[in-house]
Amino acid sequence: MPPKAACLPPLRATADAAHLACRPRHDLACSGLEPSLSVTNGSCGGSGCGRDWAAVQELPGSAHRALGSAGPGAPAPPTLGRRDWRQEGNRLFQAGDYAAALPPNTRAWSLCAGPPEAPVLHATGPPATLKLVSGGRAPGPWRAIEADGHDVKALFRRSQALQKLGRLDQAVYDLRRCVSLEPRNKAFQEALHDLGSSMQEKMKFMSCTDSKVEQMFQILLDPKETDTDKKQKAAQNLIVLAREEAGAEKIFQSDGVRLLLRMLDTGREDVMLAALRTLAGLCSGHRSRTMAILAELGAPRVSAMLGVEHKQVSLAACNLLQVMFDALKEGLQRDFRGKEEALVLDPSKELKLLIGHLLEMLNREGTSAHGRDNTLNLLIKVVPRKSLRDPNNSLTLWVIDQGLKKILEVGGTVCEAPDSLTVTENSRMSAAILLSRLYSDLKCDAERENFHRLCEDYVRSWFEGHGLAGKLRAIQTASCLLQGPSEAGNQVLELEGIMESVLALCASVREVDQLVAVEALIHAADKAKRASFITANGVTLLKNIYKCSGRDSIRIRALVGLCKLGSAGGTDFSMKQFAEGSTLKLAKQCRKWLCNEAIDAGTRRWAVEGLAYLTFDADVKEEFVEDKAAVQAMFQLAKSEDRSVLFAVASTLVNCTNSYDHKEPDPQMLELAKYAKQHVPERHPKDEPGCVRRRVRKLLAAGVVSALTCMVKSENPVLTNSCRELISRVFLAVVEEAADRGSVVAQGGGKALIPLSLEGTEVGQAKAAQALAKITITSNPDMAFPGERIYEVVRPLVSLLHLHRTGLENFEGLMALTNLAGISERLRQKILKEKAVPMIEGYMFEEHELLRLAATECMCNMAMSTEVQELFLAEGSDRLKLLVLYSGEDDEKLRRAASGTLAMLTSVLPQICGKVTQVTAHWLEILQALLLSPNVELQHRGTVIVLNMMAADREIAAKLMESEMLEILSVLAKEERNKPRVAQAAKECLAQAVAYGLIKPNVNGE
Repeated sequence: MPPKAACLPPLRATADAAHLACRPRHDLACSGLEPSLSVTNGSCGGSGCGRDWAAVQELPGSAHRALGSAGPGAPAPPTLGRRDWRQEGNRLFQAGDYAAALPPNTRAWSLCAGPPEAPVLHATGPPATLKLVSGGRAPGPWRAIEADGHDVKALFRRSQALQKLGRLDQAVYDLRRCVSLEPRNKAFQEALHDLGSSMQEKMKFMSCTDSKVEQMFQILLDPKETDTDKKQKAAQNLIVLAREEAGAEKIFQSDGVRLLLRMLDTGREDVMLAALRTLAGLCSGHRSRTMAILAELGAPRVSAMLGVEHKQVSLAACNLLQVMFDALKEGLQRDFRGKEEALVLDPSKELKLLIGHLLEMLNREGTSAHGRDNTLNLLIKVVPRKSLRDPNNSLTLWVIDQGLKKILEVGGTVCEAPDSLTVTENSRMSAAILLSRLYSDLKCDAERENFHRLCEDYVRSWFEGHGLAGKLRAIQTASCLLQGPSEAGNQVLELEGIMESVLALCASVREVDQLVAVEALIHAADKAKRASFITANGVTLLKNIYKCSGRDSIRIRALVGLCKLGSAGGTDFSMKQFAEGSTLKLAKQCRKWLCNEAIDAGTRRWAVEGLAYLTFDADVKEEFVEDKAAVQAMFQLAKSEDRSVLFAVASTLVNCTNSYDHKEPDPQMLELAKYAKQHVPERHPKDEPGCVRRRVRKLLAAGVVSALTCMVKSENPVLTNSCRELISRVFLAVVEEAADRGSVVAQGGGKALIPLSLEGTEVGQAKAAQALAKITITSNPDMAFPGERIYEVVRPLVSLLHLHRTGLENFEGLMALTNLAGISERLRQKILKEKAVPMIEGYMFEEHELLRLAATECMCNMAMSTEVQELFLAEGSDRLKLLVLYSGEDDEKLRRAASGTLAMLTSVLPQICGKVTQVTAHWLEILQALLLSPNVELQHRGTVIVLNMMAADREIAAKLMESEMLEILSVLAKEERNKPRVAQAAKECLAQAVAYGLIKPNVNGE
């Protein structure tokens, strides 16, 4: 808004009055106080121009047609002064020729004699400058302010420039300085007020979701935008916006899907990543939006994104597809009826369409290796049922019929063969896991027979009629099946000629033949019957390969085969497959290869595989934990990107810590077996508990907890439920000693145990929950599980209370819940929500003393919650009676817990006091016994109960005073020195009796 004329300074007198008359606004512009001349006639053209002040002075075109630029043959222009140049520049500016107006102003500045004229001249330049200079550069006012910081004209003109350039915060700062210099200038005050309103409108506009979405897309889709940081920030903002429901809906309704498709078409990895992650936010938890987006993108296009060469783009596409699957499958799980059933679309068609394209991706030639791995991993997550309780496994059956052979093609790929699929080191393992998950999802023998038939047909088709290459492919496929659904793999090995070909190829001179055959031999030795066959026919062959081969990759595989055969006796000390000391030599060689960093990680992984078998022998365990270099090398492999080593590392650690299930045999059965001359397994002397504890301490010192934590963080499908169970067993072993639990928590063990206790096999979840209970019992829960994590511990601990758990698990679960229940009301509410109170009550009736005690202590802490307190008021319940009776038991700890609960209940619920006298006829004897106990804590609890009962009802107080309770309280009231709390409570009881008029104070007033 232009300032009022009254606020302008008077015009300066000049000799040329006619000149002033024809351009009456000229001096207004020169005065620097007319904003309409500087900010309302155009702008500088955006922030992408990039020209500086020196470049503006040399502008071509109209700039050279300024004053005095006559054509050829014209007379020389007259000599002009500073004022003439300045007036001409302002005239050209009024005419709209901003480029031509700059040179006269520049000439006027060059003729400046210096201060005090310089600040004035610098302050008059910006009208033309603002039209041409970008990026907020307006040199005139800037130089004027540098020359004189109190120049009001320059400050005002610069604020106008900054306002036009969108830098409102800086413009407000300059206007405030103007107001401070001239507080009575209404023009400055009104301009500041208007600018404040503009800032509020702009902030409101910028906060609007629609404007945010529009701005982000403009930045990302502008091909001329070169600011990388700005694009990254825009992409991140768009992703964050899509994760919010309001933002996702705005993007979707603002034609955002079409714009995201344009971003995918750009081919730039950063833009494609932003688009895919934004689409994942739009689809998350919204089935109808997912179906609309899928219809817009098309299933082939979404699936094809998995196979691109760029790893991050492929991974983002994998995440998008998983989000889509989750949203679509959520609609299948919900039961819609009535009108909803007619409105809700069936997503099963879209599911099968997507899965069909994923299966085609597996054997498509253009698919990248990591894209193929991502496809396998995605199928592992979305195809099998989440729970076996779900009766519908039709999706699994459909995948087996349509894509089993394609999965087998990936698993049977021989990398060195011509025209083979491009795969990674993890591809075969991923295929094996997918096959195993599909096989486990089958419900009946007919479905399993169909699976076996398809596998046998595929292997037979390659084994027969394709020469040596076909035989290699068939044997590699059998190895993949043995790593996954071993039952199907064992049936394939029984096909005619398979095992014979494996043994024959072991003696081949070609490296690829030996690699495939030796690996198949290793996996085939899992079955005891076949292991005996291989021991009889293949040990000599494996020894020859190990001694004669010049390739470490083949030698180490042969070594693992020997290790596997040598460990066929398991932990039985009396069964030795090889000569004495042979297993130690094999283990030494495995450790040597494991520590050799010159060998690639894929080959060193086989050394860990060998140790996983050899560590059944206690002598090997002892030597391994003593070799710090080998242990550290194994931990480094566990933390590496090669996740296929996880199971072998976990198996080795389970063997070293003896954390597998081991039941002590019945002595009578042992005697009977010896009498019948049956084989009796013998435990190695180095597997005694003392030796095991020493090994665990050495592993803790070597950093086993950090390695286990890294293994749990892996989201790779190689981290199977079986692998999770092994890790849980190791964690339980390392927290066995209370002194070690602090270091386990400090290295992240508590955080890693929570997901293990919520996902995996039933045994694995129980082991992890028990480890959590041990930590919670001896550590401060707030420090062991900081923040919101402490609430995640409740569910695993409650799971330990189920009846099918062992007594030790029940006991430790109760003790851990006791500690949690004493921390806060929110934790008690969480325990209530998990329906733990009925189970705690059940254990209060247990015959086992420790279980009964732990349950009573837990109930004592839970009684601080209002919901639990109300349970003791229920009619027909024996809860209160049980507490009263437990208060009279011989076990002091049990009496303390029960009487503490009674003291708490009688203090908050007066009606409980009357019920105490009704539940049992021995209530008075029990209270007297509490007050006469030599244990001060029991005496204090007893006096508090008596005080609460007397305060609740006069009749109860009368009954108490008529008994020997009066004498007992009188004695306790005098024990102020030894028992101050008991004495104080006893005095209050007597004072209450005096108030009721039941007793009178003595002559001394006591």
